[in-house]
Amino acid sequence: MIDKLIDIILNLDKYLSILIQNYGSLVYFLLFFVIFIETGFVLTPFLPGDSLIFVSGTFAATGVLNVYLLFFILSLGAILGDTANYWIGNYFGENVLSRFVSKEDIKRTKTFYEKYGKKTIIIARFVPVIRTFAPFVAGIGKMKYYTFLSYNIIGGIAWVAVFLFSGYFFGTLPFVEENLTVIIFLIIFVSLVPAALEYARHRKDRHKK
Repeated sequence: MIDKLIDIILNLDKYLSILIQNYGSLVYFLLFFVIFIETGFVLTPFLPGDSLIFVSGTFAATGVLNVYLLFFILSLGAILGDTANYWIGNYFGENVLSRFVSKEDIKRTKTFYEKYGKKTIIIARFVPVIRTFAPFVAGIGKMKYYTFLSYNIIGGIAWVAVFLFSGYFFGTLPFVEENLTVIIFLIIFVSLVPAALEYARHRKDRHKK
């Protein structure tokens, strides 16, 4: 199961092409669903986010998908996903979901909040795992909803725009087309670096105490 998921993530272009051939316009709904789930539930941070949006942009560059429709649908999925995650945290709280969610992940996200404050909602969009836990922790902390929503909208639109239009404008370059799997891997690796550094710093500070 894990091997299959890794294969899908590293070969998103191949699997997305198959989905487009088999399901046509329904792919827009499938992409919306994946982005909504990836951002909306603390149990699914392993789903592709940055790389999926980038690859969608490369397909839009070839005319197979509509980039503006993608921008609207993926932004909507990201905003609604964070909104759902906020209310899950607000309603259930940390005590209930801590049975299923890593305490280290929650602690790491709280450290992010201590460093960046409300801007975490925007910044976390670009950091896997933290992206999924940030709205959840905001809900736990009872952040005012309309304050959360404003940062959520800005972050969701910015996140989708950066990766979608990067794929759209650079996806047809020969180098990108020939090395798309490597680029997907680099996107995943680079996006994980901030979280890894933050985690390492947190562990170092904890050992000093």
